[in-house]
Amino acid sequence: MTHKKSALLKPTVLALAMAALFASAAPAGAAEMNLKIEIPTLNVAEYHRPYLAAWIERADQSVAANLAVWYDVKKKDKEGEKWLKDMRQWWRRSGRELQMPVDGVSGATRPAGEQKLNLGSGKGPIANLAPGDYVLMVEAAREVGGRELVKLPFQWPPKSVQTAKAQGGSELGAVSLELKP
Repeated sequence: MTHKKSALLKPTVLALAMAALFASAAPAGAAEMNLKIEIPTLNVAEYHRPYLAAWIERADQSVAANLAVWYDVKKKDKEGEKWLKDMRQWWRRSGRELQMPVDGVSGATRPAGEQKLNLGSGKGPIANLAPGDYVLMVEAAREVGGRELVKLPFQWPPKSVQTAKAQGGSELGAVSLELKP
C-alpha cells in the first residue's frame, strides 16, 4: 500500500517543482511602481503645458517600456504629434518608431502640479519587465520654453520597498519613484 501512495505522489511533487521553476523565471508581475512627476508653475509671459515622456531603459540604453507620453492630442489633423520630436532622447530611443496614440500610454498634457502614475499588478507597460537593472527616464519639452531630462536608476523586481528621487531644474520639478514588492 505505501508503495502505491508514493507512486501517486511523485507526479504531484514533480508538477509543483516545475510550477515553482516557471514562476521564478517569469517576469515579476505582482510588484508595483508609483511615479510622481512635478510640473512646476512658471512665471512667464507665454506659458504652454510641457510635452512629457516617461520610459524605462535597460543598461544598454534600449527601451524596455514606455510609461507615459503626454502631448496635445486634440490638435486638428494630429498636429500635436509633430512636436513630439522635441523630446529628443525619447524620440531617438523610442518615439519615432511608435504609432501614436498608444493605448494606455499616451494622453493629454498635464497642468502644473504633482502628477501621479501608478503601474503594476502585471498589467500595462511593466507587465513583462524582466528582472534586472533599469533607469527611469523622464523628459519634458515646452513650446517657448526649454527641455529637461531626469534619470532615476532602479532594480526590478523590488525585493523590498525602494525609493529614488531627483530634482529637475526648469521644466521638471521633483520626480520620485517608489517600488513595492
